[in-house]
Amino acid sequence: MSLMSGCQEGKGTPRLVEVKCPNCGETVEVFVKMGGAIGQTGTLAADEVCGCGYVLKMGTYETEYEVVG
Repeated sequence: MSLMSGCQEGKGTPRLVEVKCPNCGETVEVFVKMGGAIGQTGTLAADEVCGCGYVLKMGTYETEYEVVG
């Protein structure tokens, strides 16, 4: 299933956020869940890999990373 399949308005649509890679400090774009089951709101919707190879894991909270901007 695609990350954006079934995309709908409001809480069903992940929000794009830029965060700093905790390994090298580069900016990485991640999708953050805005709804879902208890405990899923505010978590990364998919794994994202920084250019340095560090993996920002699906399910980790956005608050674990420094938001850019």
